[in-house]
Amino acid sequence: MWERYAEPGRPDPRPITVYLLDDHELVRRGIRDLLEAEGDIEVAGESGLAREAAHRIPALRPDVAVLDCRLPDGSGVDVCRQVRSVDPTIAVLILTSYDEDEALFAAIMAGAAGYVLKQIKGDDLVTTVRRVAAGQSMLDPAVTAQVLSRLRSGPPEDPVTRHLTPKEHQILDLVGEGMTNRQIAERLSLAEKTVKNYVSTMLSKLGVESRTQAAIIAARQHARSGHH
Repeated sequence: MWERYAEPGRPDPRPITVYLLDDHELVRRGIRDLLEAEGDIEVAGESGLAREAAHRIPALRPDVAVLDCRLPDGSGVDVCRQVRSVDPTIAVLILTSYDEDEALFAAIMAGAAGYVLKQIKGDDLVTTVRRVAAGQSMLDPAVTAQVLSRLRSGPPEDPVTRHLTPKEHQILDLVGEGMTNRQIAERLSLAEKTVKNYVSTMLSKLGVESRTQAAIIAARQHARSGHH
């Protein structure tokens, strides 16, 4: 568990390595000083441009990449997508000064492990970096679904989901409610293994890897069709 990093006096085999991408040097310096003051976190590299970061991050292979959402030459979300297509072991935190549903949606669909507002307290950022370095996602499907239920845009039918069968649509809705395979099996009177197969097929058709990403699509569907 990530808590082992926080134990004082215990030698850790290696520090957590972090890459910083933000076009403001003062922001980068502030985050670097904050993280490196902990003693078990090391900033392995940094840049202010998306293009540079997209090349350097896979080469450096940090545990965590903290990427600013808006950059002069692109976005942290695009960098996240590029980096994770090369090396999915790198955990990404998207850093933004805007609390935007669309940005959150884009970050999750790009495979980010978390989404952090710049107003976050220093201690909370340190904790979040440690947790995602240990493989945890800071995006809870139920919480994320609530955020995305505020989305009110786009056509009633999402082209992403039009290839799903009625049963897969039903299972997508239940995944969006945060249900486990076992709970879905009980609700639909199916074997748990059958539900697992349905979920695998559904994720494949949607072109996503995780239940969290599927839950986001479900929330978006509900928002578009005017459900609350």
